[in-house]
Amino acid sequence: MDILRISTAGSVDDGKSTLIGRLLYDTRSLPKDKIENIERISKQRGLSDVDLSLITDGLTAEREQGITIDVAHIYFNTKHRKYIIGDTPGHIEYTRNMVTGASNANVFVILIDARNGILEQTKRHLFIASLMEIKEIVFVINKIDLVGYEEKVYVQILAEIQKLVAKFGLADRNLTYIPVSAKHGDNVVARSSNFNWYDGPTLIEFLETVQLTSIGDDKSRFTVQYVIRPHSNEFHDFRGYAGKVKSGSFEVGQEVLALPSGQKAKIKAINKFKKALLQAGRDESVTIELETDIDISRGDILVPATEVFQGDRELNARLCWLSKEALSTDRKYLLQYGATTTPVKISDVSGKLNFDTLDFETDSTDVSANAIAKVNIRSASPVFLDRFTENPSNGSFVLIDETANTTIAVGFRN
Repeated sequence: MDILRISTAGSVDDGKSTLIGRLLYDTRSLPKDKIENIERISKQRGLSDVDLSLITDGLTAEREQGITIDVAHIYFNTKHRKYIIGDTPGHIEYTRNMVTGASNANVFVILIDARNGILEQTKRHLFIASLMEIKEIVFVINKIDLVGYEEKVYVQILAEIQKLVAKFGLADRNLTYIPVSAKHGDNVVARSSNFNWYDGPTLIEFLETVQLTSIGDDKSRFTVQYVIRPHSNEFHDFRGYAGKVKSGSFEVGQEVLALPSGQKAKIKAINKFKKALLQAGRDESVTIELETDIDISRGDILVPATEVFQGDRELNARLCWLSKEALSTDRKYLLQYGATTTPVKISDVSGKLNFDTLDFETDSTDVSANAIAKVNIRSASPVFLDRFTENPSNGSFVLIDETANTTIAVGFRN
């Protein structure tokens, strides 16, 4: 059973938490005590109906304010697949939370209030979806009941969305549009008779049938996390390289190139726990044995020997800054991808995103928490990263403050 990772985004009061609550409630994914708890809290608030938003707004502070302020991960499953939903905050000051919440998403769900149409925050959410290279984008036009289930309202919003699709260059994405009423359950799980003009899928029908596609599976990458040398009588000469297939696949008998050493060897065996495999694919954690001993250590990367993949000491990237301490071009940081860490400096900031115009401005270099910027990075050693648009699994990294040992930015190679 595969796992579908979903990231949700919406402006304030678009009904995002209610939508997720409805999805869980109508698919019978909630335990009895959880239902009783939200019913009790709803009554305490003087509500006649169950407040489904309470299902995801789990923090006390969130309940007191009536808003979502952090990323909440919700897990549930149906007969067809498992789901992980990242319920991200919609406020601009929590942009960093939204980026991290969407970093592993297969599907990006953007909520739009049918009464308000496209707002500035909607544009920001769509920009982030384009930045993260998410191929499946679902526009859920919520609260359609408050506009009398009018088709013309739905059509007007679709026309506005098409302008944004052109602006952000999203013609190659798979775009889906679903009108719903999360409060009443229309078109979330159950199909509604109030939409005689809509013949598309309900939200759950879409989620159950969407095909998962992976960018970059033509680029095979294996990161070495640990070199296994038992030094025991039973495994006297054993040398295995434990790690993860980040993209593509590897098979027994295939010749691989170890980077950065540049040495080559053929794969002798692939082991997953106590099971021998002929092939290992994306996201599989395995141990690879080679026919000959070559210079490999933690942080190295294996690629097909037929591929030319050179490391770079200078690279362009987009950063989402997470730290309250502003970016400094005078400081050294640590760049980490996979198990590899290398000292770097940000040589210059070539542009900073203006969240109002959604354009990168070159006259603003003050990069602080929640800012998104284009930067140039110089590394002390070669960095073996793909362009994020070509292989997201091996195109992202984090920056670490070497003094405080905290993550201060997430980056995507251009």
